[in-house]
Amino acid sequence: MSLKLLMRAGCTLFVAHSVWAADQTVVGAGNALAEKIAAGSAFVQSAKEQLLDNAAQIQDSSIRSTTLDAINNPNTCIAHRVGVTDAIKNAIVAKLESEGLVNPADAASITGGVKAGVFPPIAGEGTTCPHLPLSFNAAPGSAFHGHHSYPGGLPVHEANNDQSDINFAGLYRGTYGTNGPHNLPIVSGEQPSFGFFPFFFPPQADLYINQDVILAAPMWHDWGKTLVFQWNADGSEFTELNFGGAGTNDAWGTPGDSRTGGHHIISIAESMKRGMPPELVITQASAHSAPTSGNEYKVVNWLNAAAIIAQIDPVAKGYLTMDSQGRLRLPALRQLGSGVNLTSTLSTENLLAEYALHNLSDSDFNLSGPAITTAEDALAAVAGTFGYNSNAADPTKYNTQFRNVVLSQLSAERLLIIYSNAGLPGVTAEVQKLRALGLI
Repeated sequence: MSLKLLMRAGCTLFVAHSVWAADQTVVGAGNALAEKIAAGSAFVQSAKEQLLDNAAQIQDSSIRSTTLDAINNPNTCIAHRVGVTDAIKNAIVAKLESEGLVNPADAASITGGVKAGVFPPIAGEGTTCPHLPLSFNAAPGSAFHGHHSYPGGLPVHEANNDQSDINFAGLYRGTYGTNGPHNLPIVSGEQPSFGFFPFFFPPQADLYINQDVILAAPMWHDWGKTLVFQWNADGSEFTELNFGGAGTNDAWGTPGDSRTGGHHIISIAESMKRGMPPELVITQASAHSAPTSGNEYKVVNWLNAAAIIAQIDPVAKGYLTMDSQGRLRLPALRQLGSGVNLTSTLSTENLLAEYALHNLSDSDFNLSGPAITTAEDALAAVAGTFGYNSNAADPTKYNTQFRNVVLSQLSAERLLIIYSNAGLPGVTAEVQKLRALGLI
């Protein structure tokens, strides 16, 4: 019997929505348990080690040390929240609203409204070094029921995306950047950057793609999920505020919708406040949309919203520029402005390859999103075998002792592939490994 038919036949799928709206003005009550679940997963810990290995390859010492501090220092200071009083929060929210970068209606389901969505609760609020409420290691990869939505889903998601960005850069170097006979380009297959070892492993590609940006951008992109997706006591997550636009006339005053997950903009605000260079920050900002095919306004709005939160001038810092029509645009980095003014018309943009490559690397959700749906259905179908009730009679027990633990140990992607090849017996056998180890 197929999974869908089984569910229809009487196995009621557990839907883990909280029956009460969590107070998102206080630190998540389930954060400590999520830390424990993630710490007990070899899968999650190996993902974090992969990220640290990649971060160690960043050659710019400032980018390397700042990135490592952000993702690996449990006592890291949240730079964009230092000195931010309640009055400053109110002023920032008012500015976001006045510039059409947030729609108050989008915060209707969030206890605490827009302010709680833009400024999630943190540890040490009001001190000179406010701390993360949830470690990078224990944060999920997205909203509950979304991709990688389990403790430790964030490092898993970012390890995959970071490797994807590395691979994409190598592919582009090999396809477009390798010289053959007569010093003309040939397609040579993937050509990686060899970092610190050019003497022993001379790269064949002669086109410059900034490997530091390729390595660091995916690590910075989802950093804000440590604030936005805190854990509730019942094993579900905070509700995320989408902003970065009002959803109507976001394209320089013409129809367009640039709203996106708040984690994206909060992450940009943090990297800006920590002084990361424009090419890295703009690459980071391009994760949710490359600034191509008429979408430059989205990246511009996200950078502008982040700058407001970080309380900096994005033009003065080089993250944005102003065109002849008074519109904020992407700046001309490196040699882009050496001969052609690409901000004179909205049909062209100042584009670095790194922007588009990072956007491509963030596309794992195309598989991991559907995977979580199938995995949740499969787990609900086999839950009774392991003594868990999947009909929402006890959502806290189901989430915190079964769903979140199993996904943190095995991943939705693995369960999807196992189910597609071996059906529910295969999923049961895989989960049985965890029972044998006393993990569930």
